[in-house]
Amino acid sequence: MFIQTEATPNPATLKFLPGKVVMENGTAEFLNEEEAADGSPLAARIFAIPGVIGVFFGYDFVTVTKEAQEWQHLKPAILGSIMEHFMSGQPIMAVAGASDDADDVEGEFFAPGDESIVATIKELLETRVRPAVAQDGGDITFKGFRDGTVFLNMKGACSGCPSSTATLKHGVQNLLHHFIPEVQAVEAV
Repeated sequence: MFIQTEATPNPATLKFLPGKVVMENGTAEFLNEEEAADGSPLAARIFAIPGVIGVFFGYDFVTVTKEAQEWQHLKPAILGSIMEHFMSGQPIMAVAGASDDADDVEGEFFAPGDESIVATIKELLETRVRPAVAQDGGDITFKGFRDGTVFLNMKGACSGCPSSTATLKHGVQNLLHHFIPEVQAVEAV
């Protein structure tokens, strides 16, 4: 098994491409060992490596976020953990079909009259924003819309990325405002 790695715009996050499907549907993010232990054998393996502070699963990639250590010290252990997991035949997630996307829909908020605006926002995020962000090892999902402001969840490499503010303000905000004049601002939650 050959696992490729790619740098992301976030210097604390590295993207691992195992050459296999990681999450058939949706995404999953783990921000500590307890979440990983309860949710994913693979994430638990990766969190067992000292210095790992975040694990994110996309369709065909795993992004890992580190503390202050150098990648040259962490990368071999992470590669080994991913390889061992895929060779073990264990499932990626502890509960089949579990993903963060189901939780995202439950916590959404917007005014009753804004359904058509929200539908357009979601379509633009799904078709134009999320594919580009996945290329960088992250994900952006809709959280809410209130008084002209769109609220988004940033995950994986996007969470804590130094360029995420520029991505939101200059990229996503301008795109949404271009197609939906009611959108005046975009904020991360």
